[in-house]
Amino acid sequence: MLLDDTDCKEPYRSNKYDIQLVDRVGGGDAFASGLIYGLLSKNNSKQVLEFAVAASCLKQTITGDFNLVSVDEAEKLAQGNGSGRVER
Repeated sequence: MLLDDTDCKEPYRSNKYDIQLVDRVGGGDAFASGLIYGLLSKNNSKQVLEFAVAASCLKQTITGDFNLVSVDEAEKLAQGNGSGRVER
């Protein structure tokens, strides 16, 4: 899939998220998997980055090495419609 980044002239910076860290283990893996998912499903690099960062942030609010965050939860946070808490 080719991303539509014809207007890309500046580096991207993701949103900042004020989250309560519980466990950092798995945060990098969650970012990598979010990046891969984003590359397969998003239209531009900014959306890819926002999804990957949101997935990583949410993972770090969960104890353990398993990412139990849903795509919907990461989407809500990436779009600014979330609190940074996993809603279960």
